[in-house]
Amino acid sequence: MRGRRWKPCLSTGCLAHTFWLISAFPTFAQPALGPEEFVQAGGVDIDVPGYSVPSFVHWDGDDREDLIVGEGGGGVAQGKVRVYLNGGTSSAPQFSGFFYAQSNGSDLVVAASGCLGAYPRVVYWDGDMLKDLLVGQADGTVGVYLNTGTDDDPSFDGGTLLQVGPAGSKTNIDVGSRATSTVVDWNNDGKKDLVVGALDGKIRVFLNEGTDTSPDFLGQIIAQAGGQDLVVPSGRSSPVIIDLNGDGKKDLLAGNTDGQLLFYRNTGSDAAPSFSGYTPVEADGVSIDLPGTPRSRHSVCDWTGDGVPDVLIGASDGIVRLYRGVLVLGDFDGDGDVDQYDADRFALCYTEPDGGPIEPGCERGDFDGDGDIDCDDWDLFVKAWTEPEPPPPPQQEPCANAIPTVSAGGLVAMSFLALALGAIVLRCRLAGRETRANAGSAT
Repeated sequence: MRGRRWKPCLSTGCLAHTFWLISAFPTFAQPALGPEEFVQAGGVDIDVPGYSVPSFVHWDGDDREDLIVGEGGGGVAQGKVRVYLNGGTSSAPQFSGFFYAQSNGSDLVVAASGCLGAYPRVVYWDGDMLKDLLVGQADGTVGVYLNTGTDDDPSFDGGTLLQVGPAGSKTNIDVGSRATSTVVDWNNDGKKDLVVGALDGKIRVFLNEGTDTSPDFLGQIIAQAGGQDLVVPSGRSSPVIIDLNGDGKKDLLAGNTDGQLLFYRNTGSDAAPSFSGYTPVEADGVSIDLPGTPRSRHSVCDWTGDGVPDVLIGASDGIVRLYRGVLVLGDFDGDGDVDQYDADRFALCYTEPDGGPIEPGCERGDFDGDGDIDCDDWDLFVKAWTEPEPPPPPQQEPCANAIPTVSAGGLVAMSFLALALGAIVLRCRLAGRETRANAGSAT
């Protein structure tokens, strides 16, 4: 393998908002990504006919995630879905051959045209707890293929095109062309909603007015940026909805015609997302920008099971690219420094002087790699502090160093979370005294 990766799960999208899409996990800071690698099978770079659309999910009954790749388009008339079972481990995936997802006893096939064949996402659509397939199609429609096999050995029916509109006058969902579909609970009502990118660069949201196990779409809204319809530059938007900066609100990660990966921060609320501008995502310090106009179609996963999000990207050359997430200790928000925001996050992640299990999204606070976030990590966090004013005080006993609460402009930021930091200091001081007292009595 020449590239790197993130972690999916069975849920609403691909994050803490995920109970229906098999590609979800806890919230993370905006990731730092390592250099490009190419995913291989049998020692050879995977290279599918037409345009590749990868994701990394559980397909069979083992505890390892598998590689799912849509193919077709670019002169290949049929869109199909490849399955590469993971013959390695959860931390070191390996692949050999592949097989095609089956529909009514034969290869699942959708009509391909232009730059898209099949855009597959594994989901739990209805209430039978069997994984199904959501497939965005070149003509702008979206089909759902229900599992008629088992959860460990999926096979699918002939598929049904999803519809929108009031009862008695529903029509097939049609975003124009190049439907890139995913599932997420957009408005936090506990029901799966449908989010679809398209050739025109817009992101359409179909809110579920039915139930979680029997979705009913009555209309659509367009994702907003700065009070206007969000349009991804160069078009052919490919959306992943996930909290990327750890602020508890779902963000947008978008691919496009030019082969870029763009991060849109949610400036609204988690239940009513809206966005403002974008930031190009970098890999190994350089913005991801694949050659030509390759149509970047990506997913977020945890390739190595380390809790750090990785990214898979498919494109026109049929290759599956992997960008492994790089864990930057202390930098919870992924902005390249360790400052007051990160101090607040450390306070929330702190697991008491005696340690305890790390909560999802708190991995960046485990400096010593012992599986908890405690006083030893506090000392190392202070050493990593980069805020210019004031510098951290000299290190004394464990957790005795209050993290500075004065910004570069000299303003005092005594928030509730700053009080939480003070509580950590006090607890760790007491813990240090108790340890010394016990040591003294033992002698």
